[in-house]
Amino acid sequence: MRNANLIYLDNAATTRMHPSVFHAMEPYLLGNYFNPSSLYGPAQQEKMHLEKARTYLAGTINARPSEIRFTSGGSEADNAALKGIALANQEKGKHLIVSAVEHHAVLESAHWLERRGFEVTYLPVNAEGAVSPESLALALRPDTVLVSVMTANNEVGTVQPIKELTALAHEHNVPFHTDAVQAYAHIPLDVDKLGVDALSVSAHKFHGPKGVGFLYCKRGLKTEPLISGGAQERGYRAGTENLAGIIGMTAAAQLAFGKKGFEPTEAEALFAMETASAHVRTLHNKMQHLICANIPNVQVNNCGNRCLPGILSVSFKGVSGEALLALLDQQGVCASAGSACASGSLEPSHVLIAMGVQHEWLRGTVRFSFSALTTEAEVEKACEILREAVQHLRAVSAQ
Repeated sequence: MRNANLIYLDNAATTRMHPSVFHAMEPYLLGNYFNPSSLYGPAQQEKMHLEKARTYLAGTINARPSEIRFTSGGSEADNAALKGIALANQEKGKHLIVSAVEHHAVLESAHWLERRGFEVTYLPVNAEGAVSPESLALALRPDTVLVSVMTANNEVGTVQPIKELTALAHEHNVPFHTDAVQAYAHIPLDVDKLGVDALSVSAHKFHGPKGVGFLYCKRGLKTEPLISGGAQERGYRAGTENLAGIIGMTAAAQLAFGKKGFEPTEAEALFAMETASAHVRTLHNKMQHLICANIPNVQVNNCGNRCLPGILSVSFKGVSGEALLALLDQQGVCASAGSACASGSLEPSHVLIAMGVQHEWLRGTVRFSFSALTTEAEVEKACEILREAVQHLRAVSAQ
């Protein structure tokens, strides 16, 4: 049961499942339990529902249904893209390019390939966390087999110039993958306009269930399967499909993108992509203003005009981020030090280091992230708790 007094400001880590998503999933967890690969009638009904979900999700990014491969989430999708594309194309070469600020699912996949003889170039970013097309142009080589740059950063929210980067890669006949886990359902994505060859999505970042996502792979893209076994997903991803999760992911996407012939309730309409983005942008701006106006010696790790509306990264000078998060937690405020996937690490953020953030600011960084469920009152209350917590920690360290 959710604590009524809890202020949840860690939506970049995961979002609260919408009740309509749970209700959509429930029949597939209880009565509709059949395996979509079986041939009898009830199982084929499940197969039909699976393909309807695939068709809907493909439409949200302007893809073909056959180009959507269901996965267990964003990490699997990233692993499948990097390892699958690199291994399938190694007769051309063993060089790939990723940005220095990627999610660890991409970076660790790149390291895995390095241990198997591939060479990886890590693209630098500017002070706003953006990759420049010029740096990619310099890095591309005749033996490059893949470029992977995330659509939007999970720590600071920087939105990369994917269309320009993809065009450069294609000039050298190099496929382009983008991790769109933080971007999907928050900003418009059109794979045809962007030109990407592969794109990763995870449901729990947009009020869907955990443990499910998809990988878009453009028709004709050469890939090796990450998981071997049965012939599910046209042989590219073995294992019985998580139909309940896929139905839930589709229901969550329908909140963001809409559904033909479906009139959302007033509460559901708040989750429409444009409405939710405008709301979280207001919250982002309000919290940034309150922090900067009421707490001295702070630095906003700003990603400029190309930024996701729902992520705010702030560094507090002379304060330990871990100690600050502990105090916030005691007062019912949930936030993170950066990527929740790396929150157990004592290492400073690789994203902030790549952006050139000075050491004196690194250790005191906190990420706040918002959703359609976050209220202005919660932001105001959180800022007051934050001000008192920072003041307390600075007083203790001065003793």
